[in-house]
Amino acid sequence: MDKLDLYIESVIFSSEEPVGFDHLRKLFSSEFKTDIPTEQMEAALDRLMEKYENGDCAFSIVEMNNGYLFMSKPEYHHIISEHLKLSSRKKLTKTALETLAIVAYKQPVTRADISSIRGVSSDYIIQKLLEKELIAIAGRSEDVGRPLLYKTSERFLEYFGLRNIKDLPKLRELMPEKEGGSIGEPAPVEADVEKESKPGEHP
Repeated sequence: MDKLDLYIESVIFSSEEPVGFDHLRKLFSSEFKTDIPTEQMEAALDRLMEKYENGDCAFSIVEMNNGYLFMSKPEYHHIISEHLKLSSRKKLTKTALETLAIVAYKQPVTRADISSIRGVSSDYIIQKLLEKELIAIAGRSEDVGRPLLYKTSERFLEYFGLRNIKDLPKLRELMPEKEGGSIGEPAPVEADVEKESKPGEHP
């Protein structure tokens, strides 16, 4: 199992969602045809996290939601954003628009709240929106664990041609049939956001 660190690194690198510890242990126990002790897996993960955190790397391996994920370090978000802006003016994906709509209408909002509304983990898309500088960290919640809060950014306003966040259309003015075709056409999630915002209201 000399290459255990490299195997773990390759799996985390290839994943868009956090990879759980139990999944990694089961995967590599099967690969090496032996039960890998928990302590050995933890030691390998610790070595990898230290390697990227303290080394001359633009990425780090972070632990979140009981899993591990590669993320670019915050100090490189600006240049990544510039690269994306200059290299392509591609439309935002439906997933990106969906997540942005939740942040825009419920900000400040936690990662867990976003994932709860969407029904799936949002770690990867939140990281990408941070890199594009379309959202920003607004502080920490007073909830247990003090999770990070997210808000829209100045760049968000530029992308959508807004002077300030108050210029966002009211939820009832949006047209769900236009499913995130381009910038400024929110995905159908707005209906879910409205219901989440007004729990006592029914369509």
